[in-house]
Amino acid sequence: MSLLTLDNVSHAYGKHAAHSVVRDLSLTLAEGEIGCLLGASGCGKTTVLRLIAGFETPTQGSIRLRDATVGAPDCHAPPEKRNIGMVFQDYALFPHLTIADNIGFGLRQKSALAGRRVDELLAIVGLTGQGNKYPHELSGGQQQRVALARALAPAPHLLLLDEPFSNLDVELRERLSLEVRDILKQTGTAAILVTHDQHEAFAVADQVGIMHAGRIEQWDTPYNLYHRPATRHVADFVGQGVFLPGQVIDRQTVAIELGALDSNLPLECTSSCLACGKGCALDILLRPDDIVHDDASPTQAEVVAKTFRGAEFLYTLRLASGIQVLSLVPSHHNHAIGEKIGIRLDVDHVVAFRNDSVA
Repeated sequence: MSLLTLDNVSHAYGKHAAHSVVRDLSLTLAEGEIGCLLGASGCGKTTVLRLIAGFETPTQGSIRLRDATVGAPDCHAPPEKRNIGMVFQDYALFPHLTIADNIGFGLRQKSALAGRRVDELLAIVGLTGQGNKYPHELSGGQQQRVALARALAPAPHLLLLDEPFSNLDVELRERLSLEVRDILKQTGTAAILVTHDQHEAFAVADQVGIMHAGRIEQWDTPYNLYHRPATRHVADFVGQGVFLPGQVIDRQTVAIELGALDSNLPLECTSSCLACGKGCALDILLRPDDIVHDDASPTQAEVVAKTFRGAEFLYTLRLASGIQVLSLVPSHHNHAIGEKIGIRLDVDHVVAFRNDSVA
């Protein structure tokens, strides 16, 4: 069952709604599912969150929550009527209230029932016995758990998380993002996360929407976004990779500088790419794990940069044409800048986009 549906939603600011921020955006979130809006600053993702919460009204389209329209140009349910919880970037805890009182602030139950609900949530977020403390006595990660517990206390239909981990250090952010996912799944709470961090998005969400210029370019699983990008922007934005020019040789072969790719491999590309005939120019996406270091390979590439990642080096390699590609290599292969190494392709599916700039 769909919990949340955005249907061709647009939103604009300014006089006569001249400044468009969100354009024809659609998505569907199921009960208990975690979604994420991922994109660079200024792409409109926080505005989408505000539209869902009820702080803004769409200038076009509709927002439905459990089949009830809560947002449209001629229909607006106020935020307090939507049963939606929010977790903010700065936690927004009350410094003069205890942790227990912060969590129970939004409850309208009798004190005994509210107390049991607070104790239950303290246990769920791993803060049993901490209810009498004040926010300043907790670490940043613990304060974020309190903010999450407070948002969960009224059992909302949907939880919205706006860059909730951005104030934390990298190690804590990664750990807490996994903890938050576990808590949401344990409580069966659907949520939408807004972030610019791919690792965070992929760790938490079941479905991720890549946003660009106010639109969702692809709403899909993290696996499909990485391996089956629908647009060039998604391919560029997700993960690391480079495009190599290629040419269709026949119905089964695409040639690139590093060799021939058998198009019997799973082919991921746009409809215009699928219609390509012999001689058609393509751009082939190669990820770092598509290029393998092989001393026995006759194909040589020059090391122009390297980044140590513990178990691996990420090498930037210059091909004979001058094009640079990326390769992940086990770190016991420690090659010097300027050294030439053997490489070969190890591609298990082809991601291609038609290059219409080539005649």
